[in-house]
Amino acid sequence: MFFPFKDDNPSSTFPYVTLWIIIINTVVYFFSVLGGAYRFQSIILNYGLIPAELIHMQNLYISPNVNPIFTVLTSMFLHANLAHLVGNMWYLWIFGDNVEDFLGHFNFFIFYIAGGVASALIHTVFNPASTMPVIGASGAVSAVLGAYLLLYPNARVYVLFFFIFIFRIFTMPAAILIGFWIFFQIINGITSLSIGQHLGGVAWFAHIGGFFYGLYLIKFVLKSRMRYNRLKF
Repeated sequence: MFFPFKDDNPSSTFPYVTLWIIIINTVVYFFSVLGGAYRFQSIILNYGLIPAELIHMQNLYISPNVNPIFTVLTSMFLHANLAHLVGNMWYLWIFGDNVEDFLGHFNFFIFYIAGGVASALIHTVFNPASTMPVIGASGAVSAVLGAYLLLYPNARVYVLFFFIFIFRIFTMPAAILIGFWIFFQIINGITSLSIGQHLGGVAWFAHIGGFFYGLYLIKFVLKSRMRYNRLKF
């Protein structure tokens, strides 16, 4: 199993937005679980994204009448368990600082939120009848990975490989690591469509949608900056 733990790609600015996103997600997680299992389930049903609710614009479960559109935003700050939270926030911390450095703090915040929204909508398109709540920052983090792949494909990422009692640390280009990751998401997404359910409870198309959103938007930003520089000179 491969576990990336840092990259050799220092940023020139402190990632304030990345850090605050991590803090907010962590606070929301512990706030949601400390009230017990029933309260946690109620929060997930009310504030998680349920595709069927969004399609029909009506609540399926007993809730405080949370507008389904609102859950497109709230769902990206909820996590199912501690491993889910740590996994998403770890990837955000490794790769988010450089994307924030490139875009600027405010633009990165908009990019991150829009990535979460885009991933939620794409998941809904592929699963319009699903009544399973979808939660997590995975879609927004996937957008960050897409951006990082285009901006820093040759950056070296330190990876821990472990299998039973074998442990090795080595580096690999970000393009290989992230490329393998998105390939895995696409394969599992296609498989989930063929069997008509989420494999392992994972919203694969939220990951895929967020990733390609990030890839496309950063490509657009790069072209815009090149065009601006040409006009300036």
